[in-house]
Amino acid sequence: MNVPQSSLDYSHFPVMLKEVIEICSPKNGGYFVDCTFGGGNYSKEILKFSNTKVVALDRDKNVIKKAEKIKSLYKDRFNFFNEKFSSLEKVLINSNNKPDTIIFDLGVSSLQLLDMSRGFSFKSKAKLDMSMGLSNLSAEEVINNYDEHDLKLIIKIFGDEKEASKIAKNIIKARKEKKISTVTELVKIIEKSKKKNYNKKINICTKTFQALRIFVNKETTELIEGIIQATKLIKAGGKIIIISFHSIEDKIVKFYFSNFSKDKSKSSRYFPENTDNEFIFFENYGNQFLKPSNEEIKINPPSRSAKLRFVTRNKQKFNYPKNLKVKFKNYLNLESTNV
Repeated sequence: MNVPQSSLDYSHFPVMLKEVIEICSPKNGGYFVDCTFGGGNYSKEILKFSNTKVVALDRDKNVIKKAEKIKSLYKDRFNFFNEKFSSLEKVLINSNNKPDTIIFDLGVSSLQLLDMSRGFSFKSKAKLDMSMGLSNLSAEEVINNYDEHDLKLIIKIFGDEKEASKIAKNIIKARKEKKISTVTELVKIIEKSKKKNYNKKINICTKTFQALRIFVNKETTELIEGIIQATKLIKAGGKIIIISFHSIEDKIVKFYFSNFSKDKSKSSRYFPENTDNEFIFFENYGNQFLKPSNEEIKINPPSRSAKLRFVTRNKQKFNYPKNLKVKFKNYLNLESTNV
């Protein structure tokens, strides 16, 4: 779902749809959860197969009308909830069955980027919002209220931006003169702070905008809560499929799948050797992932950064994997920072 800012001229495409359908194999029916409904493409494709049922979630209220159209076609085979990943267990609490597959397509969608009023794109002239929905914060509030130290950390850690210190310093300097309210104003500050861009594929604003978006929407917190709840809820033999688009997302997914699977690598201070296997939730994983085909990348260039990872749940009783939060506490603590 996530697409780089340079892709605004492209329509919405479901990334690796063919691969997702092959993995979840709906041809024999089943119960599927689409945690990032977006344009509804994964849900619609699954529902084409008879004896399938889909529960879809999305934090963005702007997709509700799309969901209602699918509901009118498939009736009780489809249900939609305007909720975040962290509400997955609440959504499924009354379900009589465990899902066969749970799908996460992470990040901002092309539909959100193309809506210039939401401030995700640095081509926009709108107010600095960047909320995907169900957020208590906007990018405008972050830019104008957080101190220089916190702004530097947000931009550096969530954007991997080398010039984070200079950008944060110039934000503070600019807002002393005038409140920073629009995308255009922030873009000018970033451009002033950055050295000449030699990478023509990536706009110099990309990393700062990514960092603010992640922070505003608490994306790492939501991802960690979502995959933990998915592990608890999925049936034995069921699959969890996650498509990620940047290194932070993929680092979390890779670590979780690798360290909670049968073929877990050597022990570490986060995961001392565990002889009773109480935290081995998945069958052999092997650290494998799929990338979009060359054909798909030609049709949908933004898909080039996507990685698809999936695991199969075993029969092990669920135990809350608190060590996952210990491993990524720097992200979680930063996202919980208040003014």
